[in-house]
Amino acid sequence: MNVPSIGLGTYRLTGQVLIDSVHNALELGYRAFDTAQIYDNEADLGQALAAGKVAREDLFLTTKIWISNFHHDALIASLRESLRKLGTDHVDLALIHWPSPNDEVPMREYLGALAEARQLGLTKAIGVSNFTIDLTRQAIDILGAQAIATNQVEVHPYLQNRALIAYLRAQGIHVTAFMSLAYGAVLKDPVIQAIADKHGATTAQVALAWALQQGYAVIPSSTRRENLASNLKAVALQLDAADMAQIATLDRGERVANPQGIAPHWD
Repeated sequence: MNVPSIGLGTYRLTGQVLIDSVHNALELGYRAFDTAQIYDNEADLGQALAAGKVAREDLFLTTKIWISNFHHDALIASLRESLRKLGTDHVDLALIHWPSPNDEVPMREYLGALAEARQLGLTKAIGVSNFTIDLTRQAIDILGAQAIATNQVEVHPYLQNRALIAYLRAQGIHVTAFMSLAYGAVLKDPVIQAIADKHGATTAQVALAWALQQGYAVIPSSTRRENLASNLKAVALQLDAADMAQIATLDRGERVANPQGIAPHWD
């Protein structure tokens, strides 16, 4: 399973705003779309994709299972409901959105259910999101590293997550970076701006290119067509060693996604 290097994230996008964003993204060439049960936009995404008339085999759809659906029967039923909303008989990738808080549902139960969903053809591949080194190690013990298509985690210049990523690389597990722009905070950074000026690029392109050049997939979202088009161009932007070294100095452990009562004990 090769996770596309760039896709459209849909966090916080719903209704006509999402539909318009997806319409523009499809026209511009996006083919990967990331959603989640908790985003409450799977039906909107399904409607937008149906209207876009791009063949299903040319799309890569990811959804994430919410923590309230982790018991075996609930997980499989909830994924079937996600498929109904998305208007498809399968997703390409189904992820566990967050580890079960306080191990309320044993990992073996929800990862086992996710593996069963794959066997049933509800998803082509499975993976995890927001898993720490220790949690990923447990997941590997249950599934095997080769079964985990990706760990989707927060990564941006202000949170470079080096220990976790080094572990994932050692295990051969792909990284999908979310919050690549840290809610726009990195776009105002003077170091990023100087690199952007040097390359005649935008700060968003620099932040995305930094992630892409390290082999991560990225899923930025935007409601503006010009930004959607600009973000795609990050794939062609080549930062040099000096640029990468400068961005490496920006790591300050600044985490954006850290929901109380849900987030694990981070590395």
